[in-house]
Amino acid sequence: MSPANEVRKSKAERTAEAREKARLIREAQLKKDKRNKLLIGWGIVVAVVAILAVVALVVTTTMRQNAPIADQGPTPANGNVHGGITLLANTEVAKLDASTVDAASVGNPPETAPAEVVAPGAEAEAGKPVKVVLYIDFICPVCKNFEAQYNEQLTALRNEGKITVEYRALGFLDNRSSTNYSSRAANAAACVVNQSPEKYAEFVDTLFANQPAEGGAGLSDDKLKSLASDMGVNIDSCVNDKTYRPYVKFTTKEAAAIGVTGTPSVFVDGKQWGKGDSAQTQFPDFLQAAIDAKA
Repeated sequence: MSPANEVRKSKAERTAEAREKARLIREAQLKKDKRNKLLIGWGIVVAVVAILAVVALVVTTTMRQNAPIADQGPTPANGNVHGGITLLANTEVAKLDASTVDAASVGNPPETAPAEVVAPGAEAEAGKPVKVVLYIDFICPVCKNFEAQYNEQLTALRNEGKITVEYRALGFLDNRSSTNYSSRAANAAACVVNQSPEKYAEFVDTLFANQPAEGGAGLSDDKLKSLASDMGVNIDSCVNDKTYRPYVKFTTKEAAAIGVTGTPSVFVDGKQWGKGDSAQTQFPDFLQAAIDAKA
């Protein structure tokens, strides 16, 4: 049949078809809207769950990092009972057996700053090279500046056998981060010297090179572990277990008890640089005078 001969639909039929078509369009749109609402709803649920998971992780990590630290604990192998790690020539570290410390045995800081701070074990034995003892904090910008200014000279003198350099890492500035970074970094360094003493000096340099800004969270434990891992040293379990945090706690309390009030505090054969008679003396001159006295 030709189009000219087709039966023309009535107005009622055309109206019914239009209504049916509109109904189908509305139903399709309603289904689409319902599907979109479900997707948005599930998207919100997933986002909320993800946010809660992140918050829980942050809270758990913060609680773990800020958890109370026991008073008693081991020293790392090669660490002395005053919190010190002694660098000899090149990458060699003074060998010491592990011992134990107890922060509860340490007295309180003096009410009045002593005229002269006497650091235990800071004076070299007779016939031994000049002993440089550095009380440091890994988040301390002044410590980083001291290292940048004098580390090359100290390393050269170590390699010549004229001095030894002993680091005593403190948690003085734990309140300058939200995660006790100073103590965590000092613990990581102790983990390294216990595991691979020949990497200790490099790890100290790396911590200062990656020093975080004061006031933030500091480097995470995972970052500290990865810095060591990059050197071929696995300190994962040591960091996770906070093995040497009591050691850092003891060292920090002992430093405060003898009158150390800031970092870096530098001693050369038991005499503190920058105090008393040495207040106006440049560190290289102060150090060289001690070396010359033993020549």
